[in-house]
Amino acid sequence: MAESFPPLEGTAAHTLILGSMPGQASLDAARYYAHPRNAFWPIMLAIIQGLPEASLASAQAIDYEQRCTLLTANGFALWDVLASCERPGSLDSRIVRSTEQANDIAALVARHPQLRCIACNGRAAEKLLKRHCSESLDTLQRSRKQPLRIVPLPSSSPAMASLTLAEKHQRWAAGLLG
Repeated sequence: MAESFPPLEGTAAHTLILGSMPGQASLDAARYYAHPRNAFWPIMLAIIQGLPEASLASAQAIDYEQRCTLLTANGFALWDVLASCERPGSLDSRIVRSTEQANDIAALVARHPQLRCIACNGRAAEKLLKRHCSESLDTLQRSRKQPLRIVPLPSSSPAMASLTLAEKHQRWAAGLLG
């Protein structure tokens, strides 16, 4: 069984970014998006720093703890839809559906009344969010003053090779900042 990490969240998150379940490299390193070719950190650091393009090299120059601090200090929270599942390897398509256990996404959203966006890192995260959390998020949505936007984003995984790093960065910036 693969198990996800605790959420990364500061005190004033405006955007929650959800993955599906950490890949094997991340699980082995006990760090979000640890695969060296995953575009998540380069994209997010470029967005936070207002850079026109993302760079794998520049993101790898910043240590993990500093990346996490930058992310949360700038109003982003990070988690995975699934708390645990059986998945041979790292591909989301290999998740055994009958073993999926979701994180309590609604509780995290409730802790952050200023949250206005949930961004799904890839189609699998979006599908899992709808499958496991739609009802609780709909209930929560009715009690919120500000509606939540659900934003699908292209996967930052290196397995999502149909887009370049620049194209992924462009779509993420448009989705998160638009």
